[in-house]
Amino acid sequence: MLNAVSRAYVRGGVQAISTGLKATGVAINSMANRQGHTDLQVPDFTDYRRDSVKDGRRRNETAEERKAFSYLMVGAGAVGSAYAAKGLVNAFVGSMSASADVLAMAKIEIKLSDIPEGKSVTFKWRGKPLFIRHRTAGEIDTERQVPTASLRDPETDDQRVIKPEWLVVIGVCTHLGCVPIANAGDFGGYYCPCHGSHYDASGRIRKGPAPLNLEVPTHEFPDEGTLVVG
Repeated sequence: MLNAVSRAYVRGGVQAISTGLKATGVAINSMANRQGHTDLQVPDFTDYRRDSVKDGRRRNETAEERKAFSYLMVGAGAVGSAYAAKGLVNAFVGSMSASADVLAMAKIEIKLSDIPEGKSVTFKWRGKPLFIRHRTAGEIDTERQVPTASLRDPETDDQRVIKPEWLVVIGVCTHLGCVPIANAGDFGGYYCPCHGSHYDASGRIRKGPAPLNLEVPTHEFPDEGTLVVG
């Protein structure tokens, strides 16, 4: 059994421990508040705010205010939709346009002095063979005398050339897309050995299964010694 002095001593120790724990808790809470900045006061800007926005629960009370908000939202949506539509159109048009390598081959410039008279030279243009023929005076006279009534695809020689001495045609047979041989065939023009189509020195079909004349591409002579095709 503890006597009165012992009990008083124990009671005093418990009270001291309890007081110490409370002091420690207050110190910890105060330190946590300072570290979390929860002891700082939030500044009040009420004096600087407009009366119409001081009440957070306030709604537009007049028809004019509601219309202004509606117009603002509709206008913002319309502007955003217009920019989105513009981007889609630009992307679509860009995907449909020709690539850089195709544009580079859109035109070809040829130096005519490199092609001797009576010869036909082949170039590559837009992925197709291009026949450039330097015709002699005899070839020009012969082709001009051919009656158009006897032709399967009637065209005069003058309709197919800009300068009589230069014949410019795409070297693709109009039958099944084969490549004819220059300076060959029954008419001294072009001959397709695949199915026996004969073209004259004006590129017109004269014999065989081909239904049309050799195609004449768009071309021009910017000066006396230069040909531009395309």
